[in-house]
Amino acid sequence: MATFRLQGSKVLAVEMTGDAVRAKNGSMVAYDGQMAFKKMSGGGEGIRGMVTRRLTGEQMTMMEVKGQGTCYFADRASEINLVRLHGDKLYVESSNLLCTDGGLRTGTTFTGLRGGASGNGLFTTTVEGTGQAAIMSDGTAVALRVTPQYPLSVDPGAYIAHQGDLRQDFQSGVTFRTFLGEGGGEAFQIRFEGDGLVYVQPSERNTVGGDV
Repeated sequence: MATFRLQGSKVLAVEMTGDAVRAKNGSMVAYDGQMAFKKMSGGGEGIRGMVTRRLTGEQMTMMEVKGQGTCYFADRASEINLVRLHGDKLYVESSNLLCTDGGLRTGTTFTGLRGGASGNGLFTTTVEGTGQAAIMSDGTAVALRVTPQYPLSVDPGAYIAHQGDLRQDFQSGVTFRTFLGEGGGEAFQIRFEGDGLVYVQPSERNTVGGDV
């Protein structure tokens, strides 16, 4: 299995000994050793994945990198965060996914109305299995714990990813800026309940459906 490590906070170094990883197309910035690159489509493998991407619009162009040596990945000077999976599933916005172990499975899943608020479609990319994934954020991301006793409400513009046994509920009519009198138009929140982690970034992406 490939070894992921951070070279600073904005470059991912992946050491490979004949194995493969999948990375965002165009994110390779350097490599040593012998590497082979093959362009592929993300959001799910095979015919089912192709149909899902056509229906959902949740697309990400990825490449498979295989070889011996170390490959370095980065994208627009984004901060990089490593997530380890142990047979569980990571839900991540496609624009925030940088790299995964080659053995991890990618797909898409319906996330309800939250996608309509964030403007990224009604579906979110999933990464499942055992291994590591690298996700990106605009600024240093934080992983917030959700427990049955302490649910979490998140601004959709700051949401990156989540993992664990979590339920999410889309709520309209309120956002953090509403309390400050700075909101405009209809506002939204995502509420997470259950047991797991939610990754958020300190910078909000542009959204539709109001000033969130």
